[in-house]
Amino acid sequence: MDANGYSDPYVKCLKPDMGKKGKSKTQIKKRTLNPEYNEEFSYDIKHSDLAKKTLDISVWDYDIGKSNDYIGCQLGITAKGEQLKHWYECLKNKDKRIE
Repeated sequence: MDANGYSDPYVKCLKPDMGKKGKSKTQIKKRTLNPEYNEEFSYDIKHSDLAKKTLDISVWDYDIGKSNDYIGCQLGITAKGEQLKHWYECLKNKDKRIE
């Protein structure tokens, strides 16, 4: 949260094994603490390889004139808690959209 009581969040996704070439980014949601993103990212990957990969999803607060603040999240085999549970849900439901 910034000094004005709000945040300007956006999400960056990093495709597995693609480095900086595989980055995607959402639009910045201005002045909100509860953003909703109705955007999709899709990657071509074999389902059998998915369990060994990590999809980095970084949530950031955009700041003008200084570095952006990391809010953070990670999905994949190295995640913990709810994120790991969500990843397993994705693995169990092949060819289905999981929110």
